[in-house]
Amino acid sequence: MAKRKHNRSRNKILDRKAGSKPGHLYVPTNAYAPRFFLMSFTDEMFEELELPSYAELLKKVNERPDARHWIDIRGYGDLKLLEHLMADFSLHPLHMEDVINDYQRPKVEDFQDTRLFIITRMLRWSTEQHSLDDVQLSLFTGSNYVLTLQSDYDDCLDPLRERIRIGKGIIRQRPTMYMVYAILDVVLDYYFPVMGEISNYLDDLEIKVLQDPTKRTLSQILDLKGELVKLRRIAWPERDKMNEILRMDDDIIPDSLDVYFRDAYDHTVQLIDLIDNHKEMTSSLVELYMSTVSNHMNGIMKVLTIISSIFIPLSFIAGVYGMNFSRENPETGKVYPWSMPELYQPYAYPSLLLFMFLMVVLQLYFFYRKGWFKSF
Repeated sequence: MAKRKHNRSRNKILDRKAGSKPGHLYVPTNAYAPRFFLMSFTDEMFEELELPSYAELLKKVNERPDARHWIDIRGYGDLKLLEHLMADFSLHPLHMEDVINDYQRPKVEDFQDTRLFIITRMLRWSTEQHSLDDVQLSLFTGSNYVLTLQSDYDDCLDPLRERIRIGKGIIRQRPTMYMVYAILDVVLDYYFPVMGEISNYLDDLEIKVLQDPTKRTLSQILDLKGELVKLRRIAWPERDKMNEILRMDDDIIPDSLDVYFRDAYDHTVQLIDLIDNHKEMTSSLVELYMSTVSNHMNGIMKVLTIISSIFIPLSFIAGVYGMNFSRENPETGKVYPWSMPELYQPYAYPSLLLFMFLMVVLQLYFFYRKGWFKSF
């Protein structure tokens, strides 16, 4: 699933035509057909619908100007829909282009004095691929509505929808900007389970490095480091976005909501600290892998050194007696006193083998006393 979505994002980037005019809209390749969801509520009422068409959605919103609306559109596969959204909600073509080209960095922009255009990124962790899957969520604010657009049908906002359904908390009593905070807060909350999954994966990689360091393990560590770099590129703009929201005028962000957005800002700072910590851990794992492989190689070299040390004197003895200098000249019968008298001694062969065996035993005992076998 994660790999498929990554390819979809890549296709949307490639769909952009070089030299197109600013604000040029297009339907991305393989874009989903749009689905229309609406939540309308006041202090006393609540209504949730999935509507068959955009016209029905707009009609429902216009029928209840006194209510607050969460307009949720999922899928971009309709160019006419994009044009109607710009006309009906007074959206700038450049903003809509950023929505469609949905690999934008998180940001916030104000337009028409009190309205906001916000981009955030929803994260998932693929336990099969060991990679991040991020989906863009775009938000537009109005006096009595929040409009969210995303390319996928699935998201992480179901807990917030459930809170609105059962009336839990104060979201029904607060202005629409509080719903913006609630959406951004839920998105940020899902970053921390992702960090938990990454932490567990790091623990697994550490065990692999210590027990069975292989090139595949090193490749997995480096891939994870790349995912953390990608996550950091998302988290830093999220922090900047929250900081910019906190600096906005009171007519955009009421003073009563500052404490909520400040809490969300603190979450982004905490998230960046976790990312940096995990990134350092991946670097430490690479160093641990190199150290473990080096120690393993040193162990192999120690074994080879011991084997060589044992066989060097044995090879010397075998080489000396392999020269076969005869003690007696077969032609003249003359005896040479400085030749090898052992060649014709009884039991010379088993005696030499026994001597060589005792030499091996003495060498092994010497190595043991030196502590060479303790690290095996």
